[in-house]
Amino acid sequence: MSNPVQLRRAVASSFLGSVIEYYDFLLYATASAVVFNKVFFSNLDPLVATVASLGTFATGYLARPIGGVVFGHFGDRLGRKRMLVLTMVLMGVASFLIGLLPTYAQAGVLAPIALVLLRVVQGIAVGGEWGGAVLMSAEHATARRGLWASFTNAGAPFGMVLSTGALTGTAAVVGNEAFLAWGWRVPFLISIVLLAVGLFVRMRVEETPVFSAAVKESASRVPLLDVLRGQPRTLLLGVGVGLAAFVAQGTLTTFLIAYGVGVGFERQAVLNGLTLSSALAVLGILGWSALSDRVGRRPVVITGALIMAVFAFALFPLVNTGSVALLTAALVFGQAVVHPMMYGPLAALYTELFSTRTRYTGASLGYQLAGLGAGLAPVVFAQIQAGGGGTLVVSIVIAAACLLAVACTLALKETSRGDLAEEPIPTSASKTIAS
Repeated sequence: MSNPVQLRRAVASSFLGSVIEYYDFLLYATASAVVFNKVFFSNLDPLVATVASLGTFATGYLARPIGGVVFGHFGDRLGRKRMLVLTMVLMGVASFLIGLLPTYAQAGVLAPIALVLLRVVQGIAVGGEWGGAVLMSAEHATARRGLWASFTNAGAPFGMVLSTGALTGTAAVVGNEAFLAWGWRVPFLISIVLLAVGLFVRMRVEETPVFSAAVKESASRVPLLDVLRGQPRTLLLGVGVGLAAFVAQGTLTTFLIAYGVGVGFERQAVLNGLTLSSALAVLGILGWSALSDRVGRRPVVITGALIMAVFAFALFPLVNTGSVALLTAALVFGQAVVHPMMYGPLAALYTELFSTRTRYTGASLGYQLAGLGAGLAPVVFAQIQAGGGGTLVVSIVIAAACLLAVACTLALKETSRGDLAEEPIPTSASKTIAS
């Protein structure tokens, strides 16, 4: 039976830790779309500079599976809590150092190289953070696992709200010229303060009872090999389920910023819409995840994927109208209503697919491999634009990823009624278990 005090602490620390991690990680995303192309790639053509800037953004996503494997390995052997402390320190320090970097004008090519290296460190940190934070909540819970685990996922859009607010607020206070000269550094330097707060909360949470019981019996010597040998199909299906959510996320939170500005919107108008939709997405994630505790993970994820597949073809025509109201409505509907249906239940679903001995590694690897979609989609879509391609191709890619998610979700057994202390049997042709 779970300890209510420890469950509350675990959920609070997971949410706060996720907010801080994603504040740092997504601060870079926003900055890459509106600042870094001018600060670190000023020697390039503006369109090429945007692609290069988004490319450095993508490197963080490419590094995330590495973080999932490394921290997953030690998290499955030594415990979830220790790894969460390490990932938070790694992220906070890397973000702080980005705020101290010289620009291209000051240091030449060394500046973007250092930027990429620190972005890789960010990616490794967030790759290890997610799995541990989700497991701290899910393994402390005995009921409503979908809701409690989803607080980690809800931290991502809230971190987006803070990061976008920090950048736009700083720009408003110091002015555009000063913002490009030095003001963009302030939100990154604030990371060190958030790190101190996050560590204080995280240190008060105990190791999960499910892991403590499992490790007394035996710990996996090489969790990654156990996952690849024992559950390769489950891992691949998990990646397929999550890919659409991340492709949609990368489109709505990163690519659409650059695209919106490119078709004539004021940068602030796009960021305002993104901030509003991100704030509302917190409620969407928690709400749909709570529903998945009642009806199952599969119905919620499949419904969201099908709606997103259709919405992908309406998204860009809405933006192309030039109406700020329609742009904002598209962002709110896409990011706060539909995307959370696919994204919110993933926290519990990935947790439930793997056994306790390999859960940190399996859940992290599946989630972070799917997460490549969020990092690569904006770069690919920007290149399509640079090559003269239309948004119809972008919409087709999003829809295809959504249909893949539907197929992979149908191939998985419903996981919401399982016991985390037992061995999962995740792939089956059985019907969804109803409440």
